[in-house]
Amino acid sequence: MIAFAEQTGSTNADLAAALRTGEGWAEGRWLVARRQTAGRGRQGRAWFDGAGNFMGSTVVSLGEGGPPPASLSFVAALAVRDAAAAALPDDTALALKWPNDVLLDGGKLSGILLEMVRRHIVVGIGVNLARAPDLPDRKTAALADVIPPPPLEDFAANLAAAFDRRLESWRTYGLGATLHAFLSRSIHAQGSAVTVHDTDGSVLSGSFAGLEESDGALRLRLADGSERVIRAGDIS
Repeated sequence: MIAFAEQTGSTNADLAAALRTGEGWAEGRWLVARRQTAGRGRQGRAWFDGAGNFMGSTVVSLGEGGPPPASLSFVAALAVRDAAAAALPDDTALALKWPNDVLLDGGKLSGILLEMVRRHIVVGIGVNLARAPDLPDRKTAALADVIPPPPLEDFAANLAAAFDRRLESWRTYGLGATLHAFLSRSIHAQGSAVTVHDTDGSVLSGSFAGLEESDGALRLRLADGSERVIRAGDIS
């Protein structure tokens, strides 16, 4: 089920509030905003409120013994890629980038934010359908760069269905299968050069050595042959 709001501050905040107050929000149900005035991205960034873009959130209930909750970012990225691929006549320009970026012709197409609230994960997703923001530090892209932007209702339905499929795989087959699917559609080749920009401003360079099967952290091989495990930060 998809509920549409003409305007709200943040769909993530709305779902988090519903969970905290006991009103609840059923897994599989989405809240999608046509306009969002206080959207947020990773690391506290503001999320661009572009008219005609997708801005929505859903909830995942956490059980015992499942994959790490933070690894739902890979589920969300794969679902966005699936929905974007369904809208495009040719999906070869789509690629994934750790930790959860979906790229179109090398430009950032989407943003994903996870928040834990009372044994639930609120999954917030923004996708540039009609237009993309101009950012000083990275290239961006929108589906409208390639095709007429899909109707919001159609894209929302496709994304919700794709997320359900990817979530079921994550729960049934474990994180390893999800990471394999992510890497098979990613820009990351074994041994390729990687530069990590940490949240504290530090920069570390090395080569891609894979993802940790336990949680999806990036393994960075340094020049001296040692490895560092990276769990947060941007890479280039």
